Amino acid sequence: MRAISGLWRWRHNPLCRRTDLAEAWLALASLLLVLVAAPVIGCLTGGAAQSALQRSVRAQHQTRHLVPATVVRALDPSPLEADPEVVSGRDASGRVLAHWTAPDGTGRNGPVAARLKDPRPGDRFRIWTDGHGRPVARPLDTATATTHAVLAGFGAALAAAALVEGGRRLMVRRMVRRRYARWDQAWDKAGPDWGRTGTGS
Repeated sequence: MRAISGLWRWRHNPLCRRTDLAEAWLALASLLLVLVAAPVIGCLTGGAAQSALQRSVRAQHQTRHLVPATVVRALDPSPLEADPEVVSGRDASGRVLAHWTAPDGTGRNGPVAARLKDPRPGDRFRIWTDGHGRPVARPLDTATATTHAVLAGFGAALAAAALVEGGRRLMVRRMVRRRYARWDQAWDKAGPDWGRTGTGS
């Protein structure tokens, strides 16, 4: 920001080097890109993600069905599910052997996760299945899809801003190296006579 604020004040100053102006213009261009291009990239990315996710939401809700199921018997938990350190802090779903009717009318039996504290034979609950009655995960809802799209757009904007800033820093570093190289050349030309009385006479 100091380089940008001094751009107008220093442009005709005899002490202002060309590299100072180049660095100031580079900073100004980078700031404009961060303020304009990064939000545009974020909006475009978020919009594309929103469209794709909403299509996925509609497709999942068309192909997945919530059907009633009946507990046949409880199943022994796996070693991973039995570990209290693993299940602590999240909802523990007991696995049961259940019977349900698929959307095509066929009866199904199989192990599923049931959110029942104490599942007993005959208890009823609901599960998500596909059109053939196979258990599937719960379909994505609209609010969650929108949240994911917003996060994708925000992440894309941050990535674009970071890329611009990284490019600016890289170019400034190259400018500084060239400046130091020119200083070294000037000192080499001055040689060991620098500062001696009568040098150059």
